[in-house]
Amino acid sequence: MPSEPTIELKILDPRLAAWGLPAYQSASAAAIDLHACVDAPLTLAPGAPAVLVPAGFAIFIRDPFLCAVILPRSGLGHKQGLVLGNGAGLIDADYQGPIMASLVNRNPPGGPPVVIEPGARIAQMMFLPVVRPSFAEVEAFTDETTRGAGGFGSTGGGA
Repeated sequence: MPSEPTIELKILDPRLAAWGLPAYQSASAAAIDLHACVDAPLTLAPGAPAVLVPAGFAIFIRDPFLCAVILPRSGLGHKQGLVLGNGAGLIDADYQGPIMASLVNRNPPGGPPVVIEPGARIAQMMFLPVVRPSFAEVEAFTDETTRGAGGFGSTGGGA
């Protein structure tokens, strides 16, 4: 079995010691939860611009064949309308700044606000392998496929 990679972790907000340092919450968890390191409750109105919320730590992945992605917590999006403003966030191996979550309230205008309490679990971070292929510039591809250059909906059922 390959050894587990080591990710350097720098705690930027000491409140994480009480709220929960980055860790997997079960033996088979795929991601770690991110806590909202805000000083007071943060209210996101429906339709308001996305807000960057700090997670209270920085990481250094180092290995160019690993990355991290910030993903929404499915229950928050489904039940409360709290989603990531950018869909998902990508953390490259050479990034060493603070981890942040771009959050937005997707509820319709006139819908309920989303209130983020200090320490609330707001998103999750998953580490993934990265494939970094080399490129061979060509005039034409070596093989033709049935699909060819067909794009959106070209294989049926997409329109």
